[in-house]
Amino acid sequence: MESTLYPAAPILHVDDEQAWLTCLGLALERSGAISHILSCNDSREVMKILASQAISVVLLDLNMPYVSGEELLIEIQKSFPEIPVIILTGHNQIETAVKCMKLGAYDFFVKTTEEERLIGGVKRALKMRALETENRQLKNQVEGKGLKNPGAFSGLITQNSQMLALFHYVEAISNSSEPVLIIGESGTGKEMIAQAVHATSRPKLPWVAVNVAGLDDNVFSDTLFGHVKGAFTGAAQNRQGMIDRAGEGTLFLDEIGDLSHQSQVKLLRLLQEKEYYPLGSDRPQKTNARIVAATNKNLALLQSEGSFREDLFYRLKAHQLLLPPLRQRIDDIPFLLDRMLEEAARELDKKKPTPPKELEILLSTYGFPGNIRELRAMVFDAVSIHQTGKLSMNSFRKAIEANREIKELNPGSRHQETSFPRLKEMVDLHVAEALRQAQGNQSIAAELLGISGAALSKRLKKTPELKAQSPTDYS
Repeated sequence: MESTLYPAAPILHVDDEQAWLTCLGLALERSGAISHILSCNDSREVMKILASQAISVVLLDLNMPYVSGEELLIEIQKSFPEIPVIILTGHNQIETAVKCMKLGAYDFFVKTTEEERLIGGVKRALKMRALETENRQLKNQVEGKGLKNPGAFSGLITQNSQMLALFHYVEAISNSSEPVLIIGESGTGKEMIAQAVHATSRPKLPWVAVNVAGLDDNVFSDTLFGHVKGAFTGAAQNRQGMIDRAGEGTLFLDEIGDLSHQSQVKLLRLLQEKEYYPLGSDRPQKTNARIVAATNKNLALLQSEGSFREDLFYRLKAHQLLLPPLRQRIDDIPFLLDRMLEEAARELDKKKPTPPKELEILLSTYGFPGNIRELRAMVFDAVSIHQTGKLSMNSFRKAIEANREIKELNPGSRHQETSFPRLKEMVDLHVAEALRQAQGNQSIAAELLGISGAALSKRLKKTPELKAQSPTDYS
């Protein structure tokens, strides 16, 4: 059954009164056919939500604890100016609402008496956002996203604002000879963005890539700097290092966070002095190659722990690119899915299948710990077993479920799967809170939960970690 959610990107409704969140949500769905609404009753969470997913319109209550609507409006206008913000106010806050209009709010309504006007205002905001999106997409197609050299980024499929900002930054540093540090989770496309750095700055010169993970100091030095004849047993002739092969082009060093301390010292010298020593030679060699390094590790943390040199860390990050994980650019999933289906069909010599509309929704709720690489693996697996008609969602569901099972077996994993909790997790949290409030008394906890003592006891036997929160049973 196809989804009828409207709009495609949800409306974010922010209000600390749960009753009003529910009431307005029902009114929008009943009178405005607007069914895709994300509710938030904690104003401190708003900016995190906006950073993690696409939002079409924000409905913002003025009077809230922690962060007021006016303060949030200023933050949203600063970080997400493309999102229309509608202010919801009480009768005694009209003056503040007018001030919010001057600060950039799209409109404001008295929330208890202007329900029909509010619904009309939401519809107008959605139409305006859709029109602006269409105009922006058309402009991007005509102007190549405003980039001077859009071809350099042709392998990176995106409409995401964070990614497009990175592209512009890459172009801005194209004339620099300083090192570039690329940080991002595995599978986010670090080498592809490194190739874009090369393509915008030194496209006609050599590109040389080296994965330094697992290389001890001798192998690292020999790989990077080469050696002279007789440098060690078996060195029968001179060997050119990768830095020499790069010439005045680009040397890409992947997994830089795994370098040994000895290798870090040699790399630092290369960056500072623009010179190096081939193994067995006491004559320094000069280089003008541009160094681009990448890692999926937190170098600042490694530096604070003493496993990565502070001077090398700051030397490497003269220019820094932080690649967002796929879960922070879910607006790219439709574009990536379409391109990957084309690639898979071509490589597997099949006709490109048509995906069900629900597939995009399913994928947008998943955290993709393996990022774009994981999505590509899912698509190729699905296309390989596809026969006719619409593409089946079964293989995607199986892959997602398998990863969730792995996560449950390894709860300490650093990857976030999704911000949406599973039902079992919610139930376990509910039981744990009841036990906490009952100070471990299972009879009282069962009363709080509205279940029998036997039912609670059965659940605690199935979930030993919950029972650990019930040290004493006074029943």
